[in-house]
Amino acid sequence: MIVTYLFVFLFLGMMGYICHFAVTNKQELINNSYNARQGMLLAKNRRGTIYSKDGEILARTKTAEDGTEIREYPFANVFAHAVGYSTNGRMGVEALGNYYLINSNEPLSMKISDDMTGTKYTGDSIYTTFDVDLQQVAYQALGIYKGAIVVTEPSTGRILAMVSKPDFDPNMIDSIWEELIADEDSSVLLNRVTQGMYPPGSTFKIVTALEYIKENPDTYRNYGYNCVGSFAKGADKINCYHGTSHGSVNFASSFAKSCNSSFANIGLSLDKTSFDGTLSKLLFNSELPLKSTYSKSKIIVEENMTDADMMQVSIGQGKTQISPMHLNMITCAIANGGKLMKPYAVDRVENSEGSLVRQFNQSDYGNLMTKEEARILTELMEEVVKTGTGRKLSGLSYTAAGKTGSAEYNTVKGDSHAWFTGFAPVEEPQICVTIIVEGAGSGGDFAVPIAKRIFDAYFEGMENGENS
Repeated sequence: MIVTYLFVFLFLGMMGYICHFAVTNKQELINNSYNARQGMLLAKNRRGTIYSKDGEILARTKTAEDGTEIREYPFANVFAHAVGYSTNGRMGVEALGNYYLINSNEPLSMKISDDMTGTKYTGDSIYTTFDVDLQQVAYQALGIYKGAIVVTEPSTGRILAMVSKPDFDPNMIDSIWEELIADEDSSVLLNRVTQGMYPPGSTFKIVTALEYIKENPDTYRNYGYNCVGSFAKGADKINCYHGTSHGSVNFASSFAKSCNSSFANIGLSLDKTSFDGTLSKLLFNSELPLKSTYSKSKIIVEENMTDADMMQVSIGQGKTQISPMHLNMITCAIANGGKLMKPYAVDRVENSEGSLVRQFNQSDYGNLMTKEEARILTELMEEVVKTGTGRKLSGLSYTAAGKTGSAEYNTVKGDSHAWFTGFAPVEEPQICVTIIVEGAGSGGDFAVPIAKRIFDAYFEGMENGENS
């Protein structure tokens, strides 16, 4: 009898768990490509519309006279990775919001009317956080280069723009699909913002500087170094970009001028255990608070690593890899007083009549650093714009802070990706921009001008009352 009761208890417990799992993971279960219920829902519901934050249509379903449904993307390549596609799999917002797009919360009276006319119910609509003007500016600014741009609002985590190149026309996804998957070297479908992995180059000096400040809170301003264009430790040598000799530099000017020699020297002074803890706090080798598909950033700092490896790590080279989205999150935390807001692209869901189905509110992940550390890093990044490698952002109608990077990616001398990450205005940051231009060279020469175009467009929009 006891055994019988035990099995009954276990059975009831298992059934309870399955029911609980089904309820709490309802969206994930329906979104699973093996779940036949998706087909059942699409048989009676027409896939909903995706809008920008200002109500411009980014994706919609059009029905031909013969009843054939065609998914249309009015902006074609511009939102290719951000909005994505919904056939041959899904990506972008089409994937993030699939559960809502294939369900319908039409009023009962409209459903009755649809039933009488044999018309499908209208799926719910998604309003994103994307700004069409900023997306177009970013897309055009990246031009023919491969790379990625992400624009966010540091105080909320809203993603305003997301561009990845090379791109594709989602209107043509069915016809080009076989070609794309047959090309093993193709990276067109890769969203470089969240999945691209790159050496961060000198943008990583933000992280190295943070660790040095943590270890030397009272004396970091006393730091001094004489740069002769290179730094050597035994047989290992680090060169400044183009072999530039920066002369006598302090901590702030080392950062502003992006002096590799000085930061290699700083790196060798750091406590590796402490540094590893800081990296963990900044989400390296960790899960990121993102809903979309992403790659984990990678770095190795351990007690037994060589001086040569530590020197490379200190300037963002070696085996260190980061995604543009992760770097943007670190930059947003600095702009937001140390607190990271979780990035998000879906603002709300509405039914066909405009009634609210669900509102997605901003949420904070937590502090990546203290307010004081964020303030000091902001000062350093502001100096980059005033006197350093980001001077093309100085003397404008708004103030900006940032860090450039020229990240070497192979053994060929001079081959480097151009980076910039920063925010504006310094006094009350409203927009954060992270850019990588693959193989372009200097961040100051190639990435900063792109950032300027995006900042200009944003603040012109503010003046015209478009960004609210």
